[in-house]
Amino acid sequence: MSTASDTARDAAAAPDPKSSAGEGGEQKLPLFALLALATAVFITSLTETLPAGLLPAMSRDLGVSESATGQTVTVYAIGTALTALPLTAATSAWRRKKLLLTAVAGFALANTVTAVSSVYGLTMVARFVAGVAAGLAWALLAGYARRMAPVHLQGKAMAMAMAGIPVALSLGVPAGTFLGDWLGWRVAFLSMTALTVVLFGWILAAVPDFPGQARGERPRMLRTLRIPGVTPVLFVTLVFVLAHTILYAYIATYLDDIGLGGSTGLVLLVFGGASLASIWIVGAQINRRLRGLTVGGAVLVAVAAALLAVLSDSTALVYVAVVLWGLGWGGVPTLLQTAVGDAGGDHADSAQAMLVTLWNVAMAGGGIVGGILLDAVGSESFPWTVLLLLLPVIAVVLYARRAGFPEHRPVAPAEDAVPAPDPAA
Repeated sequence: MSTASDTARDAAAAPDPKSSAGEGGEQKLPLFALLALATAVFITSLTETLPAGLLPAMSRDLGVSESATGQTVTVYAIGTALTALPLTAATSAWRRKKLLLTAVAGFALANTVTAVSSVYGLTMVARFVAGVAAGLAWALLAGYARRMAPVHLQGKAMAMAMAGIPVALSLGVPAGTFLGDWLGWRVAFLSMTALTVVLFGWILAAVPDFPGQARGERPRMLRTLRIPGVTPVLFVTLVFVLAHTILYAYIATYLDDIGLGGSTGLVLLVFGGASLASIWIVGAQINRRLRGLTVGGAVLVAVAAALLAVLSDSTALVYVAVVLWGLGWGGVPTLLQTAVGDAGGDHADSAQAMLVTLWNVAMAGGGIVGGILLDAVGSESFPWTVLLLLLPVIAVVLYARRAGFPEHRPVAPAEDAVPAPDPAA
C-alpha cells in the first residue's frame, strides 16, 4: 500500500513525473528501468536453478557425488532464508539503489567464485553468498517496482519485474545447460557474471534512487505479524510454494516415470510460455481482481495436479495439465508480493522480507519432502500431494477477504480511470 508518508518520503528522490508522461500528461511506466529490475529477477532465479542442469559435470570437477552437488541449490535457499530478515532490518535505512547495487555485486562475486572453484567447500560458500544476495534482492525488488510506477500502474510494474522468473526457468536454465554442455559448466557461470556486470551499469544509468526508512522507523518483525492480513498471505505463500516445488523440483524424474523423460525441455518451455501469459493477465487485472486471481491461480494448479494424478497416461492431457499449471502459477509471485505489500502498509519492507524467507523455506522444504515421497512412495505421489496442499490455500484466500486478499487493491484510481495526480502538484 502506498501511504501518504511514502509519497512524501519518496517525492524528492522519485523521477520527474513529467518524464514518464505521454501526450496530454498521461503517466506511463518507466520501461527501461523496469526491464533492469526484470533482469535482476532473471539473474536471481537463474543463479539459484542453474546447477540443476549442470550437476554431472560439476560433480566430476568438484570430486563429489551428484547428490552432494545438488546441495548447491539447497544451500542457496538456506542462505536466503537465514539472512533475508536480519539483513532487511540492518539495511532498512540504506538508500534503495545502493542496496540493489550491493545485491547485484554479490551475485557477480558468487558466480565468479563458483566458476573458478575446484574445491567443494569453497563452492558451497559461494553459493551461500549468492543466497544472501538473493535475500536482499527479493525483499527489495517488488517494492522498488511499486515505487517506480504511478499508483494505478503498480500492478503492471510488478508483473513486468517478476517476468524474469518464468523466463529464467523456461529459457535460462535450458540455455545455461546447453552452454555448459557445449563449452563447459564454468563458462555458463562466467556468462552469468558478465550479464551481472552489464546489469550493474544498467542500474546505475537507468534506475531511479529512493530513500530507505528513517532511523527511528526500522522494521519490527513481530509487530508486522500482528497487522491484519499479513499472516494469511504468509501462510498461503508457505503452502503454495511448498506444493509447487514438490512437483517442479522433481519434474524430470516424474516425466521419466510416466514415459516422457525425453521431453523435459519441451515441457519446461510450455510451462514457461503459459507462465508468461499468466503474468500478463495478472498485470492487467491485479488492481481489480487480486483475490479472484489468487483463487483462480490456486484452482488452476489444483486442476493440473488432478489431471496428472489420474490421467498421466495421456501425453496430450499431460501437456494440458502443464499449460494449466503455468497459467495458475506464473502470476503467483506478483500476486503474493502485492498482497503482502498492501497488507503491510508502512511495514511493507518487513512483510516482504518475511515472504522471501518463507518462500525459500518452502523451496528447501519442497526438495526435502519431494525426496522423501520419492523414496517412500514414488513420483506418482507428487500430484496428489500438490492437490492436498492446495485445499487449505484456497480456503485461506477465500477466508481472508477483508485483509490479505481483498477483491480490489486498496489503491485508487483504477487502471482505466483518470490518471493519477502529479505528486509534485
